[in-house]
Amino acid sequence: MSPSHTPTGLVPILATPFDDRGALDLFSLRSLVEFQLAAGADGLAVFGMASEGFALTAEERRVILREVRTVAGPGVPLIAGVNGTGTAVAVEQARLAADEGADQLMVLPPFLAKPNRQQVIDFYGALAAATEASVMVQDAPGVTGVTIDAASIGVLAGVPGITSVKVEAPPTPVKMAAVTAAAGPGLAVLGGLNAAALCEEYDNGSVGTMPACEFTDLLRPVLDDLAAGRRATARASFTRLLPLIHLGMRPGQAWAVHKEVLRRRGVIASAAVRLPAQELDPLTSRALDEVLADLELAPAEAAAVPAGRRGVSDRETVG
Repeated sequence: MSPSHTPTGLVPILATPFDDRGALDLFSLRSLVEFQLAAGADGLAVFGMASEGFALTAEERRVILREVRTVAGPGVPLIAGVNGTGTAVAVEQARLAADEGADQLMVLPPFLAKPNRQQVIDFYGALAAATEASVMVQDAPGVTGVTIDAASIGVLAGVPGITSVKVEAPPTPVKMAAVTAAAGPGLAVLGGLNAAALCEEYDNGSVGTMPACEFTDLLRPVLDDLAAGRRATARASFTRLLPLIHLGMRPGQAWAVHKEVLRRRGVIASAAVRLPAQELDPLTSRALDEVLADLELAPAEAAAVPAGRRGVSDRETVG
């Protein structure tokens, strides 16, 4: 994939729906993909921070990629997260993802044994050479404890196959400006951290955002307004979303927040999460009630889970 074909714009990170028993819920996954497409997503991502990728088996990753690609079709860019803590495991995940239809790999650096600067560069070089899929460097020191400085990202921009970076090192607008200056126009810069600094990121070199997936339809007009120069309208709409965005970043419970919103909107059947993700506590649940009441969030009618399908059959679950 060339830099010009690197996914840009609004690329939500899909939650991974489970049923109440903890099994993979394929019917809800299909519904979730349909909701994203109807909401105007420019691409889709799986196995990111918001996906509970840490709790998925290799076979579940394979099934998810196949289902998402089947529902989305061949024309929708599909990004798969790679989070192996060593080169061999990361390459294995990368090859599985590429074999099952991923266009791009969103790759965390190894983080259990902290790499030095050259090891980070070598690691990404190995991943870029492992498949035909392009590589997105995921700069997320809050999760990994690994800092990838702007100069290193500038070096990686020159490695064949590395076409983008997702900046999640706060303050993200400042890091984006530094990365853009170091890497030049050949590297696409996208934002994460649930789009918490979206407008500032677009002011400082971002060409896309990769938030959680429960409010894609509400972010779409924000990006459209920014692109059209309607900055005041974009900022007003974005400001209304900030309480929900912040709840969706709550440590330990972010996954439950994403899923509970999707459940209430009729997109998925259950808000179940897998350990070590935490279920919503009463305080967070009450805060979410207030935030959603203020937003007057409408059901996602186009992708609603029919009432008769709430009890998902064995054919539609894995695990």
